[in-house]
Amino acid sequence: MRRVINYPQVRFSWAHPALEIEFGTAPDGTLRLLRLDRVDDDPGFAPDPESALPLVELTALGHGSGWSGPRFTGTALGARLRYRSHLGGNGPDRQWLTVELHDEATGLTAFVELTSPAGLPVLCSRVRLRNEGAEPVVVQSVSSLLLGGLPSPDDLDVHRARNDWLAECRWYAEPLRDTVADINVGAHQHDSRAALALTGRGSWPTDGHLPMGALTERGSGRTWLWQVESPAGWRWDLGERARRTYLALNGPTDAEHQWRVRLAPGAEFTTVPGVLALGAGFDAAMGALTSYRRAVRRPHPDHAALPVVFNDYMNTLMGDPTTDKLLPLIDAAAEAGAEYFCVDSGWYDDDADGWWDSVGEWLPSPRRFPGGGIRAVLERIRERGMVPGLWLEPEVVGVRSPVAAALPPDAFFQRDGVRLTEQGRHQLDLRHPAARAHLDRTVDRIVGDWGVGYLKLDYNIVIDPGTCAPGDLAPGAGLLGHAHAYLDWLSEVLDRHPGLVVENCASGGMRMDGATLAVTQLQSTSDQQDPLRYPPIAAAAPTAAPPEQGAVWAYPQPGYDDDLIAFTLGGALLGRIHLSGHLDRMTQRQLALVRDAVSAYRTIRGDLAQAAPFWPLGLPGWTDEWLALGMRAPGDRTSYVSVWRRGGKPELQLPVRHLAGRAVRAEILHPSAATAGSAVWDGSGLRISLPRTPAVLLIRLTQQPANLP
Repeated sequence: MRRVINYPQVRFSWAHPALEIEFGTAPDGTLRLLRLDRVDDDPGFAPDPESALPLVELTALGHGSGWSGPRFTGTALGARLRYRSHLGGNGPDRQWLTVELHDEATGLTAFVELTSPAGLPVLCSRVRLRNEGAEPVVVQSVSSLLLGGLPSPDDLDVHRARNDWLAECRWYAEPLRDTVADINVGAHQHDSRAALALTGRGSWPTDGHLPMGALTERGSGRTWLWQVESPAGWRWDLGERARRTYLALNGPTDAEHQWRVRLAPGAEFTTVPGVLALGAGFDAAMGALTSYRRAVRRPHPDHAALPVVFNDYMNTLMGDPTTDKLLPLIDAAAEAGAEYFCVDSGWYDDDADGWWDSVGEWLPSPRRFPGGGIRAVLERIRERGMVPGLWLEPEVVGVRSPVAAALPPDAFFQRDGVRLTEQGRHQLDLRHPAARAHLDRTVDRIVGDWGVGYLKLDYNIVIDPGTCAPGDLAPGAGLLGHAHAYLDWLSEVLDRHPGLVVENCASGGMRMDGATLAVTQLQSTSDQQDPLRYPPIAAAAPTAAPPEQGAVWAYPQPGYDDDLIAFTLGGALLGRIHLSGHLDRMTQRQLALVRDAVSAYRTIRGDLAQAAPFWPLGLPGWTDEWLALGMRAPGDRTSYVSVWRRGGKPELQLPVRHLAGRAVRAEILHPSAATAGSAVWDGSGLRISLPRTPAVLLIRLTQQPANLP
C-alpha cells in the first residue's frame, strides 16, 4: 500500500507597489511560487500548485533527476526540499525576501534570495546552498529562478536574440508551440519531455545568443522578459507542465558547461542571479528591465555625463597608432567636440614579429612614439581639453611575452596540469594573487602615473569550457570562479581610481552580460565596420544595455558623401556616440557636419541617461529597409526617435503609440540640412519622408499644452 504523507501546508505573499508574489506548498510538500504579477494587472496565471514548480531544482552526484529528458525540472533533490522559514524586509531602494528550504537526507539547505527594486515589476532571484550535513555533496546544477503556471504554449510567442561577432542583438520570435509540441497529455498521463533550451558557453558568455529571452501572450501582449546575469556559462529553458508553460533560469551546469562544485560540510555556493521583468508589452517590460539595470549597477558619474568618446581604431588607424598619425587626429577630434580620446590597440607594439602573441607587459613602443614617448601624446590630448584613454587586453599574455615566464604556472588557465594556449596566448586566472598583482601594477602605472582616465578593456580569445586549477572540481567551475574574480578585481580598480571610466569590449559584444555591465561604465556593441549594416545593431542595442552604456561607432570618412556622413553619425545618437574616422583629412564643411551631430547629441544626452527604449516598428530585422528606435524621457513630455532608411519606398507611417491623440511638436535634430527629409506629426504618429538612401533622421517629439496647436 502506498504511504500517504500529509505535509504541512504553507501559504504566504510578498508584495510592493509594483509587484505581487504568492507562495504555497503543493501536495508533495514542496514550496512553489504560485503567482507573480504586476499590481495593476489582471492575474497572469491562477495559483495552481500542480502547474507551478518547486522553488529550487538541483542535481548532485548520487541524486539525479526524477525523470529523463532535456528539461530542468523534476529533480530528486528539488522534490525533497522542505520549507523551513522565510524572512523579508525593506532596504532604502529595494525589498528583499529570503526563503529557507532543507533536505534532511543530505543536509543541504537552500536559501532562495529574492530582491525587487522599489516600484519596479522586476524580480531578481539567486540561490545560496549550504551543506549542513556530515558528508560532502558534489552539486551538478542549481536553479537561479523557476516559474511555472504561465499561459499555455498555444498562446505564447518566444523571443530570442542571436548575438554573433559583427551581427549582435538580432532578435527573432516564433510560437512556443513550434518547439514544445502538443503530445496529448491526457492520452499519456505524462507531461512532455520536450523543452526549448538555450545555453551560453565559454569565456564569451554572449557569443551565439544574449543570455536573455521573452514570452509574449498573443492578444493581451503581456510579456515576461528575463536575463541570466552570468559572466560565464548560462542556460534557460521553457517547457510545458500541466498544460501550462514553465521557465527555468540557470547558471552553468555539469551537463552543458562541465561545472560542478564539492560542498564540504559547512561550505556554501551561490548561483548567478536570474532576473524577470513584467510588462503589458515587450517595450514596457524592457523599460522595467532598463530601470532595474540602472538600479543595480555600480554608481558612476559617467552614467549621467555621457561624454563623447573619440577612438582611433574603427575604420581609421586600425591598431597602428604613431605620434605622427595621432597628433592631427587629436586636434580634429577636439574641434569636432570629443571629450575623451582613446588610443586603441597597437600602442605597445615594438616587436618585429607582431604584437598578437607577445602582449602582456603593456609598455609603450619607443618606435611608435619617439621623442617624448606616449606620455607626450597623452599630454597633447589633455592640452586639447580631452581626457586621455588607452586600450588594454588585461587577461591575456602572449606566448612570447616575458610575462609568460615571469608569472607562476598556476597564475594561468590550465587543464590536467597543462597551461592552456589559445591563438598564441595564455589566459590569466584572476583568482591567483600573482596574476592580480601583475594587473594592479599595470593599471596603477597607466592610470596613476600616466594620468589615463579611460580604459577600453578588450578580450579577444574564448576559452571553453574553462580551467582546472588546484581546488577546481571541473573546468566550468574554474571559469566561473575566474569570471567573478575578474569583476572583483575591476571593482577594486574603480575603488582606487574612482574617476576612471571603463569600457567593456570582447571583440565587440561577445561579453555583453548583465554581471559585467553592472560594474563597467560602457559596453562596446559591435566591431561592425560597414555603416550600412550597423543600424540594426544600434537599434536593438538597448535590449542588452541601457542607452547611456551602449557604445555605438560613428566613423564618418572624408571619402563619404554628405548623406553617408549623416547616416553613420545619426546611428549613434540614441546611445553612447563613439566617434572615429579620419576627421583630420576632412574639409571644413565635412567637419561641420560632424560638429553639428555632436552638438545635437549634447542637447539630448541628459534625457538619454533616464530614458526608456521603445521600438515603433518592432525590434529590427537584419535586412529591414526601414528601422526605428525611440527613447521616452521620464513623464513622456519628451521623446526621441531615430529612423533609418536603407531601401524601400521613400515614405513611411511611423506609429508612436504612447503619444497618439496628443498635441505633439516634431523637430528634426539631425541632420541639420533641411533637404535630408521630413517628419510630420499627424496625431497618431509620424509621416516620414526620406527621398534618398541611405538616410537617417533624429526627431524630438515634445508634448504641447492642450491649448496650443
